Amino acid sequence: MATAKLYSEAGSEKGTVELPTSLFDQPVRKQALYEAVRNYLANKRQGTHDTQTRAEVSYSTAKLFRQKGTGRARAGSAGSPIRVGGGVAFGPHPRDYSYTLPRKIKRAALKSALSDRANNERVMVIEDFEMKAPKTKTMAGLFGGMNLEGRHTLLVLPTGDNNIYRSARNLKGVRVLRSNELNAYTILWADNLVFTQKALSGAEEVFGS
Repeated sequence: MATAKLYSEAGSEKGTVELPTSLFDQPVRKQALYEAVRNYLANKRQGTHDTQTRAEVSYSTAKLFRQKGTGRARAGSAGSPIRVGGGVAFGPHPRDYSYTLPRKIKRAALKSALSDRANNERVMVIEDFEMKAPKTKTMAGLFGGMNLEGRHTLLVLPTGDNNIYRSARNLKGVRVLRSNELNAYTILWADNLVFTQKALSGAEEVFGS
């Protein structure tokens, strides 16, 4: 059974808590992790790169000089790909790089990433708390008390917790996700995972099956 340290909202350690076996005590499948990361990065690509072909460059289509008698190679157009400033042959054009990864592989990659972080004692849990208004300084103090300053940290919150979300999202090195938005790429990016108790239950409910 995987466990994690439990912290108060002030950042002080209060003991340990058991992590859901269905998420944090699974075999680490490296191939699934590779496929999930590759899919995530491919889906984020904009694919807006473009080059002009010889039909698109702004040059006259008139023949540059007569065919014979000049001693030079034949040249029919200033827009030819072999000339400086001419069109590009076989260059990139706008395209969609995204593709769908099977749900079973995405789920296996997510559990592998969570299990890897749990195996290396990189998962922490915070007692549930509320903030009446967004305050970045409060969250900075919490992470400071947990010795997480200067590290890549993923904070996982339950759905609808907007004040805590807005308080933590501007901290350097911190990313914030809802419990139903977890993905293998962001988990692997983070050195440490920090869940609230409600977020831990929410993640188990969504991804534990």
